[in-house]
Amino acid sequence: MIHIREAIVVEGRYDVNKIRQLVDTVVIETGGFAIFNNKEKLALIRRIAAERGILVLTDSDGAGFVIRNYLRGAIPKGQVRHAYIPQIAGKERRKAHGSKEGTLGVEGVPDAVILQALKKAGVTCLPEADHNPKITKADFYAWGLSGVPGSDAKRKKLLRALDLPQHMTANALLEFINAIADYDEVRRLIEGLAES
Repeated sequence: MIHIREAIVVEGRYDVNKIRQLVDTVVIETGGFAIFNNKEKLALIRRIAAERGILVLTDSDGAGFVIRNYLRGAIPKGQVRHAYIPQIAGKERRKAHGSKEGTLGVEGVPDAVILQALKKAGVTCLPEADHNPKITKADFYAWGLSGVPGSDAKRKKLLRALDLPQHMTANALLEFINAIADYDEVRRLIEGLAES
């Protein structure tokens, strides 16, 4: 598994699963064309792009390029890179029918092809020593942000401190925090909220 600085933006949840098996970074799902109407998700992608950069990895079909071009115009040029997978004929095993264009999407292409696409895009590989520990659901529980009485109020306080939407779920908050902050920074922020 490689560790990279940039967050990766993909189309769907099966793409997320595929990428998380190969790369240790934050992986964000657009929900396909849903990104066009989801201003909060776009705002989060922009914040993550400003903090660490993003890499867009969509399918090589027409729909993938529509999403890619939308993100190209929505995110400042220096904060976004693009990785391209080749058009490989076939269909994913889980699907009864192939795509309209008859090509594999991100979830279906071989691992080596994805890793090569990331390399060609110029991702920033991090040495193992520079890799910060991920904040987990267990950390959220220990810090009182989920699963305990008052966790909802404490999480809302943290969301306000981070200037994030108040209805954001604990899982979405966890993913966002892992994208922009390190473990010690978040722990200090949460301890500071407890004191106020």
